Order: sequence, then structure tokens, then C-alpha cells
Amino acid sequence: METRETRPSSDLPAVAKEYNGVDRNAFLFGFTPQAELWNGRLAAIGFLAYLLWDLAGYSVLRDVLHLIGY
Repeated sequence: METRETRPSSDLPAVAKEYNGVDRNAFLFGFTPQAELWNGRLAAIGFLAYLLWDLAGYSVLRDVLHLIGY
């Protein structure tokens, strides 16, 4: 049986750090690793919202194609 080394919780860092030394979940502006994480999160939420909207029958893409004659 394998034994695992455990350590007290006080040895753990208080926040997750990114390589620039700032909290990974901080809402920072500019070209930072944190901004890229937030950009990805918000893009995923937007994509999911569009998929749900399309499944409900309100297709923006289909309406635009219909307006231009396709």
C-alpha cells in the first residue's frame, strides 16, 4: 500500500499564483494571463448562450441569411 505525504493546510499558498506573481483570478486589464483566462470564460458563456438561443428557435444566423436572400 502506498503512503502519501501530507502537510498541514498552513503550508499551502493563500491564493493560486500565475507566473507573473498575481492572483490567477484577478480581474486585470491589458495583455495579462489573468485577462486571457477571463476572456476565455466569457467567450464560453457567450457561446453557450448562443447555442441555447438557437435551440430555442431564435437563430440569428438563419435570420441574417434569410434577410440577404439565401
